[in-house]
Amino acid sequence: MKLNKWFYLISLSLIWGSSFILIKKALVGLEADQLGSLRIIFSSIIIILIAWKRLSKITRLEWKWISISAFLGSFFPAFLFAFAEKEIDSAVASIINSIVPLNTVVIGLVLFNIRSTKRQIIGVLIGLAGTYMLIMSGIKLNPDQNYLYSGFVILCSFLYALNVNIIKKYLQHLSALTITVGHFAVIIIPSVIVFYFSDFDVNSLKNQETIDSVIYVLILAVFGTALAKILFNKLIKISSPVFASSVTYSMLIVSIFWGLVDGEKFSIYQLIATIIIILGVLLTNKKSIPKNLNP
Repeated sequence: MKLNKWFYLISLSLIWGSSFILIKKALVGLEADQLGSLRIIFSSIIIILIAWKRLSKITRLEWKWISISAFLGSFFPAFLFAFAEKEIDSAVASIINSIVPLNTVVIGLVLFNIRSTKRQIIGVLIGLAGTYMLIMSGIKLNPDQNYLYSGFVILCSFLYALNVNIIKKYLQHLSALTITVGHFAVIIIPSVIVFYFSDFDVNSLKNQETIDSVIYVLILAVFGTALAKILFNKLIKISSPVFASSVTYSMLIVSIFWGLVDGEKFSIYQLIATIIIILGVLLTNKKSIPKNLNP
C-alpha cells in the first residue's frame, strides 16, 4: 500500500507538474474560457467512452456529492488556472497551488470536524508567509505582470482542499474511475455551453498557432485531466487527505524546470519563498485525528 501511494504521488507530480506549461502554451492561440471549456470537453469524451457503464452504479445521494465535487475539483479550476496564467508565470502558479495541503488542514478543521495539531497550525502559518513572500518578490521581478491574478490560484487551492475532504468523507466507498466518470458526466454540458458562448472562430483553425494550442489542450486533457483525475481519486482512497494533496509541492520541481526552460524569471527570493512554503506543507503533512462525534 505504501509503495502504491508513492507510485501515484510521483506519477501525478510528473503529469501535473507539466500541466502548467501546457496551459501557458495553449493560451497563445486560445482565450482562457475557450481553453478551460475545451479541456473539460476533451477529458469528458475520453473518460465517458472508457467508463460510461459505471454511471449506473452511482446512487441519487452519491450524485449530489459527485456533482459538488465535480465543480469544486474540476470545473472551476480549469477556468481559474487559465485566467491566472494569462498574467502570471506557470512556475509561480504551480508554487502558489502548493498551499493546497495547508488549506486541507484548515478546511478539515473548520468544516469536517478533523482536529489539527499545533505542528500543523504552525505549518499553515509558515506556508502562508512563504506564499506572501513569493507573490511580493514576483511583483518586483515581473512588474509587467498583474499578480492580483494569483488570487485565482489561491481560490483554486481552497476548492481543491474542500474537494479532497468531500471525496474522503462522502465518496470513499466508490472506485476512483466511478468518481471520475461521474465528475465529467456532470460538467460536460456546462462546459459545452461556456465554449458555445466563448466566441471561438472556427476559421481560426486555419492558423497554425490555434492548431498548436488545441493540440496542447488535447494533451492536457488526456494526461493532465483525464488520467490524472483517475490517479488522484485513487490516491485519495488509499491515503490521507493531506498526503494526497501533498502532490502539489512534489510537482514543483517539474513545473519550475519547465518554466526555466521556457525563459521564465525565477529569483533567489522566490526560491527561498518556495522552500518556506514546502517547509510549511511538510509540517502540516501529519495525519489528522478525527474528533469523536459522541463524547
